[in-house]
Amino acid sequence: MYPLKFEPILKSIIWGGEQIAAFKNLPPTDGIGESWEISGVAGNVSAVSNGSLKGQLLTDLLATDGERLLGKAVYKRFGNTFPLLIKFIDARTPLSIQVHPNDELAKKRHNSFGKTEMWYVVKAAPGASLYSGFCKPMDANKYVQSLADDTFMDYLQKYEVAPDDVFFLPAGRVHAIGAGCFIAEIQQTSDITYRIYDYNRKDANGNPRELHTELAKDAINYRLTPPEKDTLPISCPYFTTGIIDAKKGMTQTRTHGDTFAIYICVKGQAMLTDVSDTAVALRQGETVLVPAVNSGKIMLEFAEDSKLLETFISNN
Repeated sequence: MYPLKFEPILKSIIWGGEQIAAFKNLPPTDGIGESWEISGVAGNVSAVSNGSLKGQLLTDLLATDGERLLGKAVYKRFGNTFPLLIKFIDARTPLSIQVHPNDELAKKRHNSFGKTEMWYVVKAAPGASLYSGFCKPMDANKYVQSLADDTFMDYLQKYEVAPDDVFFLPAGRVHAIGAGCFIAEIQQTSDITYRIYDYNRKDANGNPRELHTELAKDAINYRLTPPEKDTLPISCPYFTTGIIDAKKGMTQTRTHGDTFAIYICVKGQAMLTDVSDTAVALRQGETVLVPAVNSGKIMLEFAEDSKLLETFISNN
């Protein structure tokens, strides 16, 4: 195995913009809300775009070589399900207010993982903001009443954002990305979203977008959220993510135990060389997965000022 790149899965969404194509140096395309960089979600499985395995699906690699790809402990925990979903998100208009269930509720209702995630703000338009958690006391009864009287937004913790801001969103936290935010997202492998409020928008067919008021009620964590932004590294049972902020000409060596590593280039470019001396160029907007069998020693060389998000699953 070797460091793997994948074909981006581009999602045309009602709130999407034009920045993803430009950021990833793709042909101009408008209305793209998300680029799924690495995905094992059924119906949206990533295909390798480089090297001798080009065209193979991530699920096929897991089925044939799962331990070497993920690492023994991670493979034992997740089997043939790739545990993370990596995205870029471009919000030209606000996303819906939403919440994701935790593992227990998602398993019970959907036979799925829950969805804990984090956001790294790559770019932000002047005045761009997002929501994460509650700023005033909230409970299930107030939740229902505030939706009925259209005051729900008044209870949400709002943050103005700037590049390099970080937000950790455990399952159960109500949240939404606002207009003008361009974000890298790292999350559990799950596509379960309960939409709470959507500004009375219509879908492509002119119908009101579906809301999940009752499903969300039992999924929400109603505790108040401290009004502070998060900082890297973020470490939770599902992923650990840090940032490599490198100057032109720098070289760094990264070492990992028996686990895969993911590098997301959010600025600049780097040459990544794995333990077997296989080199892969990584440019802004690209993501690479270094299999566990290759991640014992990773060298990164930077041809210009660059920033990489580094993600892995800790076995501690």
